[in-house]
Formats: sequence, C-alpha cells, structure tokens
Amino acid sequence: MPERRKTSGRTTRRRAATREAVAQTTRIADARAAARALETKREPRARAPGDRDPFTGELRRRGVLPMLVLHFMSDGPSYGNALMERIASVTEGVLHVNPNTMYPLLRQLEEQGLVRGEWEHPERRSRRYYSLTGEGRREYRRLVKEVRPLLDSIGRSISEIVREVYG
Repeated sequence: MPERRKTSGRTTRRRAATREAVAQTTRIADARAAARALETKREPRARAPGDRDPFTGELRRRGVLPMLVLHFMSDGPSYGNALMERIASVTEGVLHVNPNTMYPLLRQLEEQGLVRGEWEHPERRSRRYYSLTGEGRREYRRLVKEVRPLLDSIGRSISEIVREVYG
C-alpha cells in the first residue's frame, strides 16, 4: 500500500486557488472559442494586430477599460492617443489599447452621455478632446465599486500562478 503524504492547510489552499485560477482561465478560453465559432459564421473583417488581444476585450466587457478611461478624464479633458498612452504607462505595457478599441469606446461613451467630445479646432478635424459629464462621473463611481472584485480576483489568480510556478 503506497504511503500517503499529509498536506498542510497552506498547500491545500494554494492548490484550491490554483484550481480556481485554472477554472477561470478555462471559462474565458471557452467563451473565446464560442465567440470565434460565431465569428466564422459572419463575414470576416480586417483586424489590426492589437485587435486580437482577448485580454483587452475581456477587460472592456467587464468594465475595466471604460473605468480607466473615465478615471483619466476625471483629471480633465483628454484625447484618444493620450488615454492609450496613459493606460499603457499605468499597466507597464501589459494592457495595450489600440485605436480600433479606444475610438469606438469613446464614441460609445459619448452616445451614452457619459463624456462630451469637442474638436480642438472646430473648423478642421484635429484632436477631439473628451470631458466627463455629470452622468459620466456617476458611472465612474459605479464602475469603481463594480470592477474591484474582478481586479482583486485577477490579482489573486496571478499571485497564485506565480507562487505555484516559482515557489
């Protein structure tokens, strides 16, 4: 009969956390596979290289990217490229947002009345500066509360993966 090793509570918790992280990653992968299956039924569209980053898409759907955009606008008006640079800087390049993601998001936020866009030089197309509206400030506060559990979960999952792999 093989000898059974006793496991400590810490090891058990680490294994449980690792299983949770793997399960969460699997759910995301399954959702991506389902989305890809649906896309094959549609007419394919041209994509920029950054469009294929599922991490950015997931963060946008879960409210993280809109929250960051509204957060940076709470300091004052901003424009698309500046927002993309600030997000890349804050996340140390982990989250790269390309124009094909940022500008549709800004238009959507504007349509929802959360931001107001104005051309830097109205007589010609130039930079379009976006400012938060009162509704945008309320939405920002709501997202800050709603998104926190997701960010905490991602942080715990990454910490557990690092701990599992690197000790």
